[in-house]
Amino acid sequence: MTAASRSPKDFFRPLAVGAPTPLREIPARPSRAIHFFDPSNPKMAAKVPDMVGTVDVLLGNLEDAIKADNKEAAREGLVEIAQETDFGPTQLWTRINALDSPWVLDDLTTLVPAIGDKLDVIMVPKVQGAEDIHYVDRLLAQLEAKAGLEKPILVHAILETARGVANVEEICGASPRMQGLSLGPADLAADRRMKTTRVGGGHPGYLVREDPPRIDGVANLEASRATYQQDLWHYTIARMVDACAMHGIYPYYGPFGDISDTTACEDQFRNAFLLGCVGTWSLHPKQIAIANRVFSPSVEDVAHARRVVAAMGDGTGAVMLDGKMEDDASLKQCLVMVELAEQLAAVDPELKQQYDAIETEA
Repeated sequence: MTAASRSPKDFFRPLAVGAPTPLREIPARPSRAIHFFDPSNPKMAAKVPDMVGTVDVLLGNLEDAIKADNKEAAREGLVEIAQETDFGPTQLWTRINALDSPWVLDDLTTLVPAIGDKLDVIMVPKVQGAEDIHYVDRLLAQLEAKAGLEKPILVHAILETARGVANVEEICGASPRMQGLSLGPADLAADRRMKTTRVGGGHPGYLVREDPPRIDGVANLEASRATYQQDLWHYTIARMVDACAMHGIYPYYGPFGDISDTTACEDQFRNAFLLGCVGTWSLHPKQIAIANRVFSPSVEDVAHARRVVAAMGDGTGAVMLDGKMEDDASLKQCLVMVELAEQLAAVDPELKQQYDAIETEA
């Protein structure tokens, strides 16, 4: 702890008189797909009520993709949608404008008093360091106190700059409000001067090539050699996952821009899921189905995890299942899978039916 840090005993005290008490643990709510919509677009706005229950998170976007002359309409549209919609099991999030923009203060001072009781999470773009979270944290506490809110609005940061990635651990631990982080690959690529214009996903130029075949010990450099495309975002996602796990919050993959390439989208989502991400962004309804499928454990994985949990008893020692050794580390992995399956089954009737069938077969 540096001299400028708050005392740990003060960390969970409200930052404004009358503000709700900060959470000591972030709820593990299903959020496989964070579906973005433009509140200033009447066609999109009209679809929101019908999407409730079909997607874990609906996010009213106020930042990128909203033109400057539509910012006010988007903000007012989100207020109207939130006030008129019962979101039931679906979470309502918003992405506010960047903290250095002329719109962000109006975003917060309008949304919190008007719909703060409906907002679960506020996504903050282009977070550079803990100081950005501290600013939002204090302002939200003041607005919550003024509005008489009973539960705190959580904060989600987007990693879109090299400095943000370098400061990822302190960002995660900057406030009890921190709900999670998302990868922002397009802005991050630009800030890093990466040579890609894609929004997420791999790049055919980022590859490894197999060694040349050898004839009598001499490499044949003219021979055809297979290449394997690599993941530009592996390092950043892994670092983000570690930082989130350390602070008890949740990591997410961000946008996949090629809407038509559902195969590559699914591959990228699955990579993130296997590394530890709990969800991703959806820019089009067809990506919701992909995210829901990828970020839900398969029936086979859940069945195996339950068998290991049942076989391990008190969690000590080791057992053999299907010719493989399972020990306490295996049990911990399987408990993660089982817990996630139970959380998803509580909000997804189709998954519940599939997971319940495992019990019947057993």
